[in-house]
Amino acid sequence: MMKTKVLIVDDSAVVRQLLTEILSRDPAIEVVGTASDPLVAREKVLRLQPDVLTLDVEMPRMDGLTFLEKLMRAHPMPVVMISSLTERGQDTTLRALELGAVDFVTKPKVDVAEGTVQLAGEIVEKVKAAAGARVKRPRELATPRVQKPLASAALARSTHQVIAVGASTGGTEALREFLEPLPADSPGIVIVQHMPEKFTRSFAERLDSLCSVRVKEAEDGDRILPGHALVAAGNYHVEAFRSGAEYRVRVFSGEPVNRHRPSVDVLFHSCAKHIGGNAVGVILTGMGADGARGLLEMQHAGARTIAQDEASCVVFGMPREAIALGAADEILPLRDIPAAALRLAANLQRA
Repeated sequence: MMKTKVLIVDDSAVVRQLLTEILSRDPAIEVVGTASDPLVAREKVLRLQPDVLTLDVEMPRMDGLTFLEKLMRAHPMPVVMISSLTERGQDTTLRALELGAVDFVTKPKVDVAEGTVQLAGEIVEKVKAAAGARVKRPRELATPRVQKPLASAALARSTHQVIAVGASTGGTEALREFLEPLPADSPGIVIVQHMPEKFTRSFAERLDSLCSVRVKEAEDGDRILPGHALVAAGNYHVEAFRSGAEYRVRVFSGEPVNRHRPSVDVLFHSCAKHIGGNAVGVILTGMGADGARGLLEMQHAGARTIAQDEASCVVFGMPREAIALGAADEILPLRDIPAAALRLAANLQRA
């Protein structure tokens, strides 16, 4: 069996040792080296040819983002970022995902050693998933990108159509690509992206700055309105429900579902129950199977459903599971999904 070769880049000797021990326990992983800063890492990437890099954000001689940008342009490869839960760490992590990092693990500000040990399972899972990821070169960000919106959805100002979207690994950039082309009068959208608490607000604000639709972190009782997208808050589930003539969201804690909170299945199950044939379900790139059964339930309730195709996914886990269940009416590359979602929503209105 071929092992996944990992290079660990972190300025802390303690963290390097802990990550080496954690990853080496898995028989499918081989830690081929460590580096204390990006300049050492650059030489070891060329010499050791690792399959995956774990990369700290704040390091001496060259910060992690600068190194990541150079690496992804010259030698694209799967990278899992190691970030802190600070406000600056949130923005830096989101920027790293824009630059091509596959995923990230958040370490606590205090007692980093103990926190890293507690995250062992997540670290191993994300490194193994990254090994099979499709790495994309970073998009050009030197000047603001002007995305030409799709034609107006021309929908009535009602909440009768709802687009529910689920994503995980690779989803932060996939969601940007999904939302950016949508016109300002698009149907109301509710999104679950697997992301820790405190990151989702920054993520929603970033999307809001890029898109014609308004994007915000979901709050309990928010209405699902045309031209608005609600992003599930980290560590909270979100459900859609009917309130009189409109739809709203319920935000609550609850037990993790499929090991996730928020869970895509929770959102999709609620759409099947309360919205039925007035919904479009979309499942994007991600590790695991969260959302697959919920998408099938939406389909059975009369919703139209879309799964991202394998070639355009960073990780073809969640869409693959949904497709295997027969839950996807259409299987499309990411670039075609925004227009398809609008088309299906318009058809729902006429049905």
